[in-house]
Amino acid sequence: MESGLSQAFQEELNCFICMSYLTDPVTISCGHSFCRACLRLSWEDSQLPVQCPMCREPSQQKNFRTNIVLKKLVSIARQASLMKYLSSEEHQCVTHKETKRIFCMETRIYLCQLCSDSHMHRGHRHCPIEAAAEGEMERLLQQMTSLWEKIQEIQENVEAESIFKILFIDYLLMREDMIRMEYRKWRAVLREEEEEHIEHMKIEGIHVLEKFRESEAMMIQKSKQLREMFQELRAMSQEPYVVLLQGLDDIFRRSKSMQLSIPQGLEPELAALPMIGLTERFKSFKARLFFENLFMFLCMKDLFNVLRRASFRPQHQDTPEETCGCYLASWGLQSFISGKYYWELNFKASWDWVAGVCTDSWLKTRNKAVDTKGAFLLFCVKEGNHYSLLTTNPTIRHYIEKPLDRVGVFLDCEAGCLSFLNIAKSSLIYKYPNGTFSHRVWPFFSFGQIIP
Repeated sequence: MESGLSQAFQEELNCFICMSYLTDPVTISCGHSFCRACLRLSWEDSQLPVQCPMCREPSQQKNFRTNIVLKKLVSIARQASLMKYLSSEEHQCVTHKETKRIFCMETRIYLCQLCSDSHMHRGHRHCPIEAAAEGEMERLLQQMTSLWEKIQEIQENVEAESIFKILFIDYLLMREDMIRMEYRKWRAVLREEEEEHIEHMKIEGIHVLEKFRESEAMMIQKSKQLREMFQELRAMSQEPYVVLLQGLDDIFRRSKSMQLSIPQGLEPELAALPMIGLTERFKSFKARLFFENLFMFLCMKDLFNVLRRASFRPQHQDTPEETCGCYLASWGLQSFISGKYYWELNFKASWDWVAGVCTDSWLKTRNKAVDTKGAFLLFCVKEGNHYSLLTTNPTIRHYIEKPLDRVGVFLDCEAGCLSFLNIAKSSLIYKYPNGTFSHRVWPFFSFGQIIP
């Protein structure tokens, strides 16, 4: 037995899955230990609870901390094997007949003490062979962790892509119904114009769905490549230390190169198709509104962030504006329970904004809770370089380009509905169905402002 280690002891340091020395060992709830990489691959497609590969006992978690003691024991065994290999007569220093115990980091060769002090190697970086081997193993484990995180990121993107595609199809159907109803509301509009609008939207929708399929195929292909790379790294981690010390630069270079271009999910956006005469028809109901003074609306920041998470993909992080800004808000001095009213708001200088109407009860609960009950609002939320439009009650994401500056709001108390317009494009963003509300409402708006 190598280095005097018993056969039984060596077997305890082997992974049940790969049958090699445990690499970055983790111990699961039943007490059995495996290589972290082996366990990740074994459980990758399994939902909680997962089963122990050895005894089949269920476990309610997938992530475990490294078993430090077991990792140290494996390291001792690996080092003992390495030193036995280098202590053999055929690997001793030919010149000085000494065991090579020093590793040259520059030339990546083994040296005896006298060789390391020679003129040829004196200026190079040296370290004990055991330390060099441990260092290479840690580099390898770090690269495997990084690669696995990218694999999981792509998997999240694939799952999100599938959900986004379904939501987009539903949105197309909803928008077609909404546009048809709006056209037929104004009897003077020709039927040909309605059909042309719908056909243009359908063609654009088909084009977006094709992009979804291409994006999904690209992500699946990239995921396959990264998994193959991960398997290659795992196989390398199971090699003896003497192999690791021969150099991992090439495999690291290829692994890092693969991780540079991770395909991101599609952010679909339909064009804001104009409806001829739309803004002119609404402007006949234009009202002169007066709003309260602007004030900080504490709950708006949390509300924006909730909708931001609902709108964007998992890998997107909070933007700098989110952490260094505040939200100002105001509502009309006058509320409405009957009649028809139209007004416009300019959000050109704002990164996040919201417009619409709300009930008296919602206004009274401001700054206390993140809740949209009683608030019928159009949100524009920014994440990185992307914008998204959402409406509340219910929360709907609108896959349509955002207004560049002015937003029109049309309130029809008689029908109990509310419409939002992209004024620059004379396009309908969204119209709540008739009968959405029957109570008194207040005009409302809010926007983000950067704190200097």
